[in-house]
Amino acid sequence: MELTLDQLKQYDGTNPSNPIYIGVKGRIFDVTTAKSFYGPGGSYAMFAGKDASRALAKMSKNDEDVIGSLDGLTEKEIGILNDWEKKFEAKYPIVGSLAA
Repeated sequence: MELTLDQLKQYDGTNPSNPIYIGVKGRIFDVTTAKSFYGPGGSYAMFAGKDASRALAKMSKNDEDVIGSLDGLTEKEIGILNDWEKKFEAKYPIVGSLAA
C-alpha cells in the first residue's frame, strides 16, 4: 500500500473504524495496538496520521516538526531517528510506504 500525506491523515485515530498509522522515514507503521499513546488524547497523538520523522529525530512534539523533511538534521539527530525506526520495526507492523 502506498499513501500520500493527505491520505495518511485519515489514519490519525479520530475515526475508530480506521487503524492508526504513523510515517517514519518513508514507511508507514500501524500503531493501533498503542492507541493509548497515539490515539486522541494520547501523549503522542500529534504524530498519528502524519510523517513523524523530523519530530522523532529532534525529540520534539512541536507541530512544525511533525513532517518528513530531514533537511538540516545533525548527525546526532539522524542517529536518534534511526533508533526510533528500530523501535518501531520491533513493535509495529509496516503496512506500506509514503508516496514521494
